[in-house]
Amino acid sequence: MTSPFEALLPSTERALLHRVASAQSEGRSPSLVGAVARDGQCVWSGARSCVDGHAPDADTQYRIGSITKPFTAVLVLRLRDEGLLDLGDPLEKHLPGTGVGEVTIGQLLGHSAGLAAESPAPWWERTPGALRPKLSDVLGEKPLLHPVGRRHHYSNPGYTLLGSLIEAVRGETWEVVLRREILEPLGLSRTSAQPEAPHAGGWAVHPWADVMMPEPAEDLGLMAPAGQLWSTASDLCRFAGFLAQGDDRVLSEESVREMRTPSVPPEAGDWESGYGLGLQVVRRGGRTLIGHGGSLPGFVAGLWVDVEEGVAGVALANATSGPLAGTVATDLVRIVVEAEPRLPEPWRPMPEVDESLLELAGPWYWGTSAFGLKVVADRGLELYPLKGGGRGSRFRVRGDGDGWIGLDGYFAGETLSVVRRADGSVDHLDLGSFAFTREPYDPAAEVPGGVDEGGWRGLPR
Repeated sequence: MTSPFEALLPSTERALLHRVASAQSEGRSPSLVGAVARDGQCVWSGARSCVDGHAPDADTQYRIGSITKPFTAVLVLRLRDEGLLDLGDPLEKHLPGTGVGEVTIGQLLGHSAGLAAESPAPWWERTPGALRPKLSDVLGEKPLLHPVGRRHHYSNPGYTLLGSLIEAVRGETWEVVLRREILEPLGLSRTSAQPEAPHAGGWAVHPWADVMMPEPAEDLGLMAPAGQLWSTASDLCRFAGFLAQGDDRVLSEESVREMRTPSVPPEAGDWESGYGLGLQVVRRGGRTLIGHGGSLPGFVAGLWVDVEEGVAGVALANATSGPLAGTVATDLVRIVVEAEPRLPEPWRPMPEVDESLLELAGPWYWGTSAFGLKVVADRGLELYPLKGGGRGSRFRVRGDGDGWIGLDGYFAGETLSVVRRADGSVDHLDLGSFAFTREPYDPAAEVPGGVDEGGWRGLPR
């Protein structure tokens, strides 16, 4: 399954199998599959089952519920990147007549549109989608519960609207677009809207007795973009690699990074989790993980990725409740990262030297605060405080070549530019109106507010 260079240590594999076995046993699930990926490649999988001598594998389909939402979000961002819509567009512009047309596409992606969490009764996850043939059946008479754009409130009907938006813009069904634009390019041949053998059956386990009954597997109809998909541990490992690195055949690395960025403040009191554009963002054990959980009657699922370490964990179980699939997935990541942290890439010099950039490297001062400016690959820059706290950022060259754009931290999206004197020499760096000079309040540079003519002085005794 893996090359010798990718294989995990036997002790790590034993710890992973123990976690999966414990989750299946303690969670009382008929079966549970776990898998770990490194840089999008499945490097370990393991399973436990209640049937002696038989267990599913990484190619067995389970229903993944709301892990469908990142797939839907990718399709929407593809439309944005093609210039067919903007995330700030009101829904009415592209999908008229919903009754909630004032909400924006970005708000729907990030669950801040104020919509209800669920559709009106009967319970949509356990009844045929044919009972809700129109969007008005999904939204109900009072679809808005909160002021638009003011708070995060998870909404399944919101992703139904996004699925209908995709169909309106593409002129094809959500399922057809999904297969052509995501599943086929990424090689996710075992991910589908309907179950394809071999697949697990969904079960409800009695909370107070060791007995179980089958759960119905309904076609969700209009609600499909919120939770319809079936997939495998192997396919989800591959999808995890895409969520970490992007793939220009589907969505660029920059747009995938946008998906991973929290879009609205978290719920009050919950500072360990947030929501981007179709992706959850959580802090666990000092690490930032991105991914999504999922559940439908008969199934629970979890997919979590440590982007920095390039490690993903997947857990799939066929029980309505019991095993905490999301927790298992994050534990699989933790086990690998702690036992086998990523080896840093060998240091290598840049292939060529740009003298105009090299003259910018070194110490700079914002007032009296010392910063270092480092030149990195692809004409990028890194600015960081040399001592104490401070605001740093990474920068990439602007598309027009005029300066650099901040990628993270306080200066994300801000422009860093070089201000030169008439003779071409560097006067100072301008970063969002902050002037960085070669000396603290350099008298030879243009400093906002000017520099006192008396210069630096001591205190007479």
